[in-house]
Amino acid sequence: MTSRWERIARAQAGADYATTYADRFARLAADGQDVHGEAALVTRLLAPPARVLDAGCGTGRIAVRLDELGYDVVGVDVDTAMLDVARRDAPQLSWVEADLATFELGATFDLVLLAGNILPLLEPGTLDAVAARLAAHTAPSGRVVCGFGLDAAHLPGDCPVTPLADVDAAMAAAGLVAREPLATWDGDPYDGGGYVVTVHERCERIGA
Repeated sequence: MTSRWERIARAQAGADYATTYADRFARLAADGQDVHGEAALVTRLLAPPARVLDAGCGTGRIAVRLDELGYDVVGVDVDTAMLDVARRDAPQLSWVEADLATFELGATFDLVLLAGNILPLLEPGTLDAVAARLAAHTAPSGRVVCGFGLDAAHLPGDCPVTPLADVDAAMAAAGLVAREPLATWDGDPYDGGGYVVTVHERCERIGA
């Protein structure tokens, strides 16, 4: 079964969507644009060599940058084609093919990162299960950071909106406490706009 992301990506970019996606960011970087906002936020939240899980890592752009900055990073994604590009470009890193609703890595991380509209692109009805798996992979006092659109202008294709209140409720049920959300990866305070970067912290002891 294809994922919601794959269905949208194929409709927009064709069968070679993974390479098209990676090439777009490569062109932006070559043109001098900053494509590392997500990694820059990670550096403001914790220092290397902290452990970071790039959940929904895609072609690996963020994980590769975090590795360059000295973080101990693992990437996980359900999309085989996207991971093929990641493995081609950074074979030295750990790339895991798995569904975020069911994955089990047997490890915890200081920060779990979900960029690129991962939450709205989840399969219907899986948000609670995904939140539980993210919490299970977050170390005590660790954070889960998610960036996603809240309106059609910030979402791909016909991707439905996932309300911020639903995300906070799912994270709370999984034991993750909401901190002040941000409006951008630059760290601007959230102002109620169409894009949000949420920060949730695991405050209790794992297994308590």
